[in-house]
Amino acid sequence: MEKDLEVIQSIIKRRRSVFPVSFTKEEISLEAIETILESANYAPTHKLTQPWRFSVFRKDGKTRFGKELAKAYKENTPAELFLQKKYDSFATKFEQSSCVIVLKAQLHPALLPEWEEVAALACAVQNMALTAESMNIGAYWSSPGPVAKMQDFLELEENEKVYGVFYMGYHNAPATEAKRTPMAQKVKWIEA
Repeated sequence: MEKDLEVIQSIIKRRRSVFPVSFTKEEISLEAIETILESANYAPTHKLTQPWRFSVFRKDGKTRFGKELAKAYKENTPAELFLQKKYDSFATKFEQSSCVIVLKAQLHPALLPEWEEVAALACAVQNMALTAESMNIGAYWSSPGPVAKMQDFLELEENEKVYGVFYMGYHNAPATEAKRTPMAQKVKWIEA
């Protein structure tokens, strides 16, 4: 039991967002992706709605998605706010990644408030991030605004909503220490 605690604490403490610029060209196997996705399935879920939904883009699929995301950015950004660098970054990030997973939730408005479904999705994504870290795979949850305008491209089902994309890839980023303030500053103890 003590060994389990040491392992999980080590993985939690060393997990960091790893950005696509640090990804190598090494491809993540289907088996590894499936293992990461399977861990998401064990997240807490109120009323067992299991709202997490994922679309995995690899190879030519991720290239096409990157181009469509850039197009959605261009079409939905006023000319005075448009940044060529941001437009170009979509395709670049997708090319640098081994795979890109769209993070969605199937909402159940008659059963639960949206925030509970989003919290369950976030727990699922944390499971994915921890599993990826344990496999030396870098990951980064991003929420590019234009993805919300891509319902048709992403073939969203009724009551399904997109909450971002999860870039993944093997990486060469150096290990960094977490920047966290002490937990004592964030906890109030009430015992009477």
